Amino acid sequence: MNWILLLIAGLFEVVFAFCLGKAKETQGYETYYWYLGFFLSLLISMSLLIKVTQSLPIGTSYAVWTGIGAVGTVLIGILFFKEPIEFWRIFFLFTLVLSIVGLKFISH
Repeated sequence: MNWILLLIAGLFEVVFAFCLGKAKETQGYETYYWYLGFFLSLLISMSLLIKVTQSLPIGTSYAVWTGIGAVGTVLIGILFFKEPIEFWRIFFLFTLVLSIVGLKFISH
């Protein structure tokens, strides 16, 4: 169950990064809604991370959480913010995913 919560926490990290990107693109009151989404996502993500670290090792939890956030944020950047798709970018993203999976398998 803690691994599922960790996955959800990582996904909310992606959501708060997405909200930051959208806030940068908007003006007026719409910007405040995106910042509200950012703060709510941040609160949920951090709360779940805190809960998970009570059972899983902190180093593994944090590495997996940031890895999910990093991979998801790069994908969000490519899909929604027209960031470039380059071979080396995808290659290192793939190695990051393998590292996250590896940490999951060696954790207790």
